[in-house]
Amino acid sequence: MKAVSIKLLTLFLLCLSFFSQAKNAAIDPNNIYPRVKLETSMGVIIVELDRVKAPLTVDNFLTYVVTGEYNNTIFHRIMADFIVQGGGYDPLFIEKKVNESIVNESGNGLKNEAGTIAMAKENRPHTANRQFFFNVADNKSLDPGKRWGYAVFGAIVEGEEVLEAMAQVETDYNSEMAWSDVPVKPVILKKATLLPAQ
Repeated sequence: MKAVSIKLLTLFLLCLSFFSQAKNAAIDPNNIYPRVKLETSMGVIIVELDRVKAPLTVDNFLTYVVTGEYNNTIFHRIMADFIVQGGGYDPLFIEKKVNESIVNESGNGLKNEAGTIAMAKENRPHTANRQFFFNVADNKSLDPGKRWGYAVFGAIVEGEEVLEAMAQVETDYNSEMAWSDVPVKPVILKKATLLPAQ
């Protein structure tokens, strides 16, 4: 009976491994530091992601990239000297579909420093799904301490000047969204592309 249980457990683990590999095959699992090209209405930004420090977050982000889910979305929240946030809405402010929320990896040692990319979330810790933001400044208040922080999972390697320009666009209260800090003229993420491994 014990031998049968061990065989069943082994079979289960093999199946789990197979399906896990199949699921991740499309998102370049062997590339430890994948790069993504973000073509925006204000220029191109290239980010290098850190799969060592934030494997779940990187896989989650890349899933949205390779399925085209970030294409033609907007940066809907911009606060100069703080953050540029996007990935969740189309230009008509219609919310995009979300996959399952992910485990918060904010304790990975990466800090919310200027030029890094991190996951947006609700007040509860494990609620990040598709929205992300760029840190425009060193935002120590977003790092974990006695509470969960915001998980950083990469940094800009090209196009920092584009982020700086985005951070300075005119914003206002948007009655449709019932939010402040919404760009008056839409800042659009036209296309996100996973680049070939270097």
